[in-house]
Amino acid sequence: MATLLLVHAHPDDEAISTGGVMLRAHEAGHRVVLVTATRGEEGEIHNMDEAEVRPRLGDVRTEELRRAAEILCVDRQEFLGYRDSGMAGTPSNEDPRSFHRAPLAEAAERLAVLMREERPDVVVTYTPDGTYGHPDHIKANHTTIAALDVVEREGWQPAKLYLQAIPRGLMAQFAERARAMGVEMPEGAIRIVGIPDEEITTVVDVADTVDRKRAAFAAHLSQNDPNSPFQSMADQILVAVFGTERFVLARGTLGEPHPEHDLFVGV
Repeated sequence: MATLLLVHAHPDDEAISTGGVMLRAHEAGHRVVLVTATRGEEGEIHNMDEAEVRPRLGDVRTEELRRAAEILCVDRQEFLGYRDSGMAGTPSNEDPRSFHRAPLAEAAERLAVLMREERPDVVVTYTPDGTYGHPDHIKANHTTIAALDVVEREGWQPAKLYLQAIPRGLMAQFAERARAMGVEMPEGAIRIVGIPDEEITTVVDVADTVDRKRAAFAAHLSQNDPNSPFQSMADQILVAVFGTERFVLARGTLGEPHPEHDLFVGV
């Protein structure tokens, strides 16, 4: 049995972007460890009373993550203990409790403690741009790299580090398919530019997990905008967009000729 350790920024980030490889790892008999940097206190609130829920949104999202983690067959879930930094340019960025403001060495050591305990074979986090520029996603990348540097200096490192990535070609394809299906995407609804397609090293088919990924995201009820086009998106678009998860191998060696089709190949 090998171990997969994923570093995410907020509750719900795990479901759509890496839910498939988490389920794949579990099905293959591997241990799945989810590390979440914050409890998502600055997230939007849907399907609930804003005034009543806002003061305790972190607790609400913690419970939502617990339910989603059960669906995704997570063996261990831990928080790094920081506060949600909010979107770039908002006042919450300056909160001294925020992940964005946390000293990098401190955050890296908190993550390194978990890495020493788990000795993961494969680690996953975001690309350096944080996928869509969120300060906490960017900090998750920096923290993961720094934590790996810490444990490497101690004489150990995982076999592979992957950065979950969205290629630019996929974003163009998604927009085209949505238009063809008559789905109107509100201006500014998609903030993801994506990375050059040629940088993708690993492409994992997770089409048969899409229903479970969707169920895991649905568990994050406070984050499910009922007016979002994703709620009414046709199944064929969902499978086309979320039925494949893509990664950049940042450390380690490809386990098969490019592109790889599994995170654990060669481990």
